[in-house]
Amino acid sequence: MPVGIYISIPFCRSKCSYCNFASGVFARDMVAGYVARVCSDIQRARPTAAAMGGILEPRADSIYLGGGTPTTLTPQQLAQIFAVLHQEFEIDPEAEITVECAPGSLAPPMLDTLASAGVNRVSLGVQSFIDAEASAVGRLHTRGMVLDDIARLRATGITNINIDLIAGLPHQTAASWQTSLDETIATGTPHASVYMLEVDEDSRLGRELIVGGTRYHAHFVPDENTVADFYEQACARLDEAGVAQYEISNFARPGMESKHNLKYWTRRPYLGFGLDAHSMLEAPDGAARFSTPDSLEEFMAGAPPARVPVSARDALEETFFLGLRLARGADLQAVSARFGTDVLPAFGDTFAELESSGMLERDRDIVRLTPAGRLLSNEVFQRFISAASFP
Repeated sequence: MPVGIYISIPFCRSKCSYCNFASGVFARDMVAGYVARVCSDIQRARPTAAAMGGILEPRADSIYLGGGTPTTLTPQQLAQIFAVLHQEFEIDPEAEITVECAPGSLAPPMLDTLASAGVNRVSLGVQSFIDAEASAVGRLHTRGMVLDDIARLRATGITNINIDLIAGLPHQTAASWQTSLDETIATGTPHASVYMLEVDEDSRLGRELIVGGTRYHAHFVPDENTVADFYEQACARLDEAGVAQYEISNFARPGMESKHNLKYWTRRPYLGFGLDAHSMLEAPDGAARFSTPDSLEEFMAGAPPARVPVSARDALEETFFLGLRLARGADLQAVSARFGTDVLPAFGDTFAELESSGMLERDRDIVRLTPAGRLLSNEVFQRFISAASFP
């Protein structure tokens, strides 16, 4: 089965206050060394996969450069990464090749490099079309920059564009959120991702919210109920516009779903390079999962990837909570075929309780989240993890 390739580029022009990823602003010499390390790891992919117990197919049908902001690299550095990928893998002619970009970072040389590398999908980290909201969390772009980038991407031939939005940013109101949704739809881009603001101690804004402070405009963050309303509004508005929800946070016009991300949600093989990159490959005993360090210092010092055991129980849990992320739901027949018919009775009470509470619906052998279940998806997933067992 062809593999999906993910490459982590953890560098940004500025660190957004809500960001909880392993990313930041670093010196140029650090960036050059990082690119060299990633290229070296790509060249060692086969022995690394074998050491981790995985089976690595030489073919790749999706490539995804995420971050951070991959377009903080120079065009030459990006070209270097793609050149090594083509040397080491057989890239499917129809492969989906995505690069995450910060609006305002697409100067003509960068656009030329993306086109020359075969990039056919770009994900723009817009977050909000309201300039004041974007600025409040450390974004460096304006609405005008976003629209200009979209026009220039299309002129280059890259028309498969995703727009990221965040519900719950400081100063966001029902009216401003509606404007961001309307602007997204008006662009005609075929894909949108809508995330609800995460409140956790891994981001500066999250920590400030937890302690009830005012730094980073934390006292202007909408409350949880309002954020949930914004999310539901996005689901309805995008669906009306023909951008249908196919995953909890992702929406697409027909046929424009992210092929790479679907690999994660359907447990198909993927291989990650760079900081805090995760991999899952087929293995004789089921699956081989491994990951690189989440510390840039450790990664640059040459720390090897660490294997993460995947038991049959782990695989069952993942099959349910990843399948339930998708609008199409989880197929119980497929679960039975993979894990045996004896495992399903253990979930009988869970199905019944979640159905009666309005968070789950069942259509014969398909179980899926309801709109209410999507809002409380972590709670639903935890119920399945608790119930997962083998006779």
